[in-house]
Amino acid sequence: MRVVLSAYDSRGGVEPLVGLAVRLRELGAHVRVCAPPDEEFAKRLAVVGVEMVPTGQSVRELVTGRIPPSPGGVPRRAAELVAAFYDNVSVAAEGCDVLVATGLVPAVSGVKAVAEKLGIRYVYASYQPVSLPSPHHPPMPRPGRPLPEDVTDNRELWDRDIEDAQAVFGEAINTHRLSVGLPPVDNVRDHVFTGRPWLATDPVLAPWQQPADLDVVQTGAWVLPDERPLPDGLVAFLDAGTPPVYVGFGSIPLHDPHDVARVTIEAVRAQGRRAVVSRGWADLALIDDQDDCFVVGEVNHQALFRRAAAVVHHGGAGTTTTATWAGAPQVVVPQGADQPYFAGRVADLGIGAAHDGPTPTVESLSAALRTALTPGTRARASAVAGTFRTDGAMVAAQLLCDEVGREEASSM
Repeated sequence: MRVVLSAYDSRGGVEPLVGLAVRLRELGAHVRVCAPPDEEFAKRLAVVGVEMVPTGQSVRELVTGRIPPSPGGVPRRAAELVAAFYDNVSVAAEGCDVLVATGLVPAVSGVKAVAEKLGIRYVYASYQPVSLPSPHHPPMPRPGRPLPEDVTDNRELWDRDIEDAQAVFGEAINTHRLSVGLPPVDNVRDHVFTGRPWLATDPVLAPWQQPADLDVVQTGAWVLPDERPLPDGLVAFLDAGTPPVYVGFGSIPLHDPHDVARVTIEAVRAQGRRAVVSRGWADLALIDDQDDCFVVGEVNHQALFRRAAAVVHHGGAGTTTTATWAGAPQVVVPQGADQPYFAGRVADLGIGAAHDGPTPTVESLSAALRTALTPGTRARASAVAGTFRTDGAMVAAQLLCDEVGREEASSM
């Protein structure tokens, strides 16, 4: 079986495809991954021996502003993404049996168009329930299309989301479809999601609530044990004292990273704790030369979080999943998108605290840390970690193999 996996996303969106690719190869499949051309993605896939096809612009350079905004704004970038993923996936999918797509709608639509043109099975996957239509939660706002404040019914909001997605992405997607001989679509959202999307989340951390209109297949999170050792300097720091508080905001480009570093370190120190600060895409740094703080770049989060007193982060799906799996108490400071959802789940599960708003103060973060650092929160985080399903990637890989096998058998 030959499979192409694709994502236009940050590290938290590419890493699950690493797990799925490894499990597919264990089942004998040949796998390629179409992902942004960032060096960290290429290195990660090279470590597990999976071929990567660089596609689109660098996500890191785009998010951090190193690539200046192009004329035409969102519609222009959407058109570029559709074309890039259509062109690259078309080549990568030669002799392919199934395409799996996740990430931004324009990129996914390019993959869907390849599936239609070549007659290949297509699966859309999401890493968070809130991006899928449901009566139990509202949609996330589309670029430049805020949710109306006077509408509270979730079904009505999701109906409006069809219009919003069409307004933002429809012209770019349909112009490309016509250029490759495919008919236009009047509901790009449901077109790319399909009526049976997959949900790659842990069912305790991020469940799909019933009843719902969509036939969602929840596989569990696509995680892979990380066997990389921690750097010697970090190990020495961890061994030299009590467990530290980890602070990191992943791929989020913070408005004032120096002030965020100051606030978080002061709040951690106010609890009598040491800190490990992750640079991330905001390039966080230490605020002084005291020996109670240590700065890290790319490291094994699974191993580090298991040794942390708590994890302060932005609430991305990847970081929240890893911290939950590690049994680390969390403080989520959500910046946008799906992050408020994961902040709420962390609080509801009792495995940490949700900070109110994206901009912490020393006082507000200290209050959240006091909740996260209690013995009760630690015990609850450990208990939830014990329920975490680690077989999600294998479940998804087996589903793909079984469905392709059934299709091949029915065509004989």
